[in-house]
Amino acid sequence: MWSDFKAFIMRGNVLDLAVAVVIGAAFGVVVKSLVDDVIMPPIGLLLGHVDFSNLYVILKDGVKSAPPYASLADAKTAGAVTLNYGIFVNNIITFLIVALAIFLVVRSANKVYKKPAAAVTTKPCLFCAMDIPIAATRCPHCTSELKAA
Repeated sequence: MWSDFKAFIMRGNVLDLAVAVVIGAAFGVVVKSLVDDVIMPPIGLLLGHVDFSNLYVILKDGVKSAPPYASLADAKTAGAVTLNYGIFVNNIITFLIVALAIFLVVRSANKVYKKPAAAVTTKPCLFCAMDIPIAATRCPHCTSELKAA
């Protein structure tokens, strides 16, 4: 069993997958920083100095202190039950950016690896319908004589 497991782990596909997961996690951190630190602050500024990470609705007051709370962290510290829709908005934007980035990578990879259409090298025999070379004057399958094109 150990040798089978070792062979499975050492296969190229598993190593490629492991590298992809690590790079994907790092990419996710970069995109999260892009959304939280670069994209959302100007959007919040345009919407009247709104910090999306602090947008929440109190579902139940905290047991340690009463509202209002200055931030989501204060509400959590007070033990309040909150609906954190601002964080959800940030996560949706992060998802859309990751999806766009993956789409662009896959699209560009498809363009790079797209094979050109192969030139036609055969034609059907008029008598037996088998494929024969375009330059053939006699069918190798049914030996019918073909007219020169």
